Amino acid sequence: MTINELREARNKAWQGAKAFVESKRDKDGLLSKEDAAAYDEMEKKIKDYSAEIERMEQMEKIENELNKPVNIPIVTKPMTVNGKEKTGRASNEYKAGMLMALRTNFKQISNVLQEGVDADGGYLVPEEYDSRLIQTLEEENIMRKLSTRITTSGEHKINIAATKPAAAWIEEGAALTFGDATFSQILLDAHKLHVAIKVTEELLFDNSFGLENYIIDQFGKALANAEEDAFLNGTGVGQPLGLFADKGGGTVANTVTALTTDAAIGLVYALKRPYRKNASFIINDQLIAQLRTLKDNNGAYMWQPALTAGEPDKFLGYDVYTSQYAPSNAIAFGDYKYYNIGDRGTRSFKQLNELFAGNGMIGYVAKERVDGKLILPEAVQILKIGAAKAAKA
Repeated sequence: MTINELREARNKAWQGAKAFVESKRDKDGLLSKEDAAAYDEMEKKIKDYSAEIERMEQMEKIENELNKPVNIPIVTKPMTVNGKEKTGRASNEYKAGMLMALRTNFKQISNVLQEGVDADGGYLVPEEYDSRLIQTLEEENIMRKLSTRITTSGEHKINIAATKPAAAWIEEGAALTFGDATFSQILLDAHKLHVAIKVTEELLFDNSFGLENYIIDQFGKALANAEEDAFLNGTGVGQPLGLFADKGGGTVANTVTALTTDAAIGLVYALKRPYRKNASFIINDQLIAQLRTLKDNNGAYMWQPALTAGEPDKFLGYDVYTSQYAPSNAIAFGDYKYYNIGDRGTRSFKQLNELFAGNGMIGYVAKERVDGKLILPEAVQILKIGAAKAAKA
């Protein structure tokens, strides 16, 4: 039997023993001599299971030690940055400790991991991992590319000028007039986002498989997709407030029944001139085909394909970004630096204890706390489109 099968058998034996005791108690809560002897046999079997499990775990540990290479080639740079040794979560020891913990089902945990113990029992992601996760999020998530990102340690308050003082002409010797400048605040809180995966025990011990890169890549993509959906469509309840939200999102410039050239041009000029210099479009893939058919008065297509690979296409001279999570009936145009993303702390890994032990698998969770809000609704204009048919010029 495997270790996991023994664990399951032990658990079933224990459940059976408890049920036996409860069913055999007399009115005084005691067991008869025969029933007590039967329970002792059950308890002995459970202890035998535990001893065998401990023996097999020790054998597995010895086998893993014997399978280690006798020497390790030096393939990395020395542990220094600008002449200073890396410490804490940036150190190679911490990274190696995290990998060892993952591959041994957190049975072998080095003391170095204690430097980053998370509040609820997980372990903080090494700094290199966290940086690479952020890179993955940026590559997969257009809103992290376009927005303003803030790292917060608590509730973050952003002050907004609600009204601004205006200049006024006065006659010589006349009294001055005073206007009131008022201010409001927007709060960035922290909403929890997590992603979980299951990994087979065989995969964890397969040194030829890039476990580290696999986990980072999969966690990064899943977090990025969930973030982008929330940054665009979130309700603000238990998640960020999205760019397209009816309340707190961008300003609805116009609502039309079909996407036309006039409607697209009207959207651009609905945005105030100071915002237009850094503005771009965010659009769903379904609307791209319609947008690309629009022509100017000379019959020329207004869509401009990118001249360099990897650069966004342009429409009316402005960059166009597509997202599968953008609504299929709306287009955003604005300066998205006014959408603020607040990252609370760092990301962390956590082990799921024996949750999938019966299947020979181990679960891991990555989590983060993040919020997002558009702090100036006038900085992003939204064009709403009804039951759109073919685009018209």
